[in-house]
Amino acid sequence: MANSKVYFTDFRTGLGVSLTAKLQKLIRMAGIGDIDMDGKFVAIKMHFGELGNLAFLRPNYAKAVADVVKELGGLPFLTDCNTLYPGSRKHALEHLDCANINGFNTVTTGCQIIIADGLRGTDDIAVPVPNGELFEEAYIGRAVMDADIFISLNHFKGHEQAGFGGAIKNIGMGCGSRAGKMLQHKSGQPEVNEDRCRGCRRCAKECGSDAIVYKENNKAWIDPDKCKGCGRCIGACGFDAISNKNDDAPALLGMRMAEYAAAVVGGRPHFHISLITDVSPNCDCHGENDAPILPDIGMLASFDPVALDQACVDLCQKAEPIRNSQLGDNMASEHFHDHGDVWHNSNPNVSWAETLEHAQKIGVGSREYELVVMK
Repeated sequence: MANSKVYFTDFRTGLGVSLTAKLQKLIRMAGIGDIDMDGKFVAIKMHFGELGNLAFLRPNYAKAVADVVKELGGLPFLTDCNTLYPGSRKHALEHLDCANINGFNTVTTGCQIIIADGLRGTDDIAVPVPNGELFEEAYIGRAVMDADIFISLNHFKGHEQAGFGGAIKNIGMGCGSRAGKMLQHKSGQPEVNEDRCRGCRRCAKECGSDAIVYKENNKAWIDPDKCKGCGRCIGACGFDAISNKNDDAPALLGMRMAEYAAAVVGGRPHFHISLITDVSPNCDCHGENDAPILPDIGMLASFDPVALDQACVDLCQKAEPIRNSQLGDNMASEHFHDHGDVWHNSNPNVSWAETLEHAQKIGVGSREYELVVMK
């Protein structure tokens, strides 16, 4: 079997040549034009950034991709699913406001923005997981699965659990509805912070399992025997009093993300783009971003999300760490233990190889690749 091709270019440009034009040239060279997009809905999955974070990809890159899709006759839209954690993207109204504040709108991107799992994060569909070992089906935002063609556009950076956030995480965790995200984070059941609970009973009204009752102190309690992990209560609470337990081991989390990614891309055309820039140590879901741990490296594209992630990892491993960063501080510490790769050296308790190993095992893609460099 031939190795997957991953196309790469750096961020150098000549006078009068924009980076967005260079990205368009790259994805054309990588074969995006081979996909029949004529009159078809094309989901472009990306992260709009948490409020306060400035490391997320600029909307200019999204517009560059959307414009190519439109040139090919496709009907593109940008999409993401709501979050589990309290923040600025836990329901669609906040999520769209956040996207707009961070610069994503129909003018700047040239296409519509749709929150894939609906207002409260419950508009999902159960999708079979091809060759799944941990899941038989995945709960994916409906708009993602309604699309004829799927494109992932991700900011490649560090992550405090997964080691790095790349294509697999952008697809697997990012396209999971609230219920899907909860299942990937082990328990699939939320819990109540009594200090924040106001006793308003909105969560109980939204619960489809009659799992929420109120104790004598007028604080909500979720019965674990009745809770089905749908996540409606998280979206219903206006006081951030309900959250997911989120206590899973990183390696198993990565394997679950791989299976969700398999569900998203299985059975339809898909294409993937990664930009290694502003390589922050943690996810863009943070309301802040620390200094980059690595220099800007370049842009990559492939039909294979596993090969794409592996190529990004390999390029990052070869890069010189930035001294004034979390990674640089760790490496300069007298107690530093070299784990052999930048992701463990930046966040020692992460796991990342298991994600790619499992994704390859279940047929999402291959870790073996040929790097094709575009000047």
